[in-house]
Amino acid sequence: MNKVKLFRVTGEIRKPNLKTSFKKEVVAIKSEHAVEKVYAELGSRHRVKRFHIRIVKVEEVKPEEIENPLLKKLVAGEGKVGE
Repeated sequence: MNKVKLFRVTGEIRKPNLKTSFKKEVVAIKSEHAVEKVYAELGSRHRVKRFHIRIVKVEEVKPEEIENPLLKKLVAGEGKVGE
């Protein structure tokens, strides 16, 4: 059985009139799954095509290094998410 891990995906969006950096933390089994999730999320939220997204780095994150407060609460098991 595969264990779920937390990944931090860093990259940039490069459109003709926009260039912006991003850093997203996602839960996935493998780093490839984390990258796919970021592609899907950015494409859905920001209407960005995959060829406009450049992934710079994918790294596994330890529970004490999580920056996203929602994920930190989820991983720590402190009550319910949304409280």
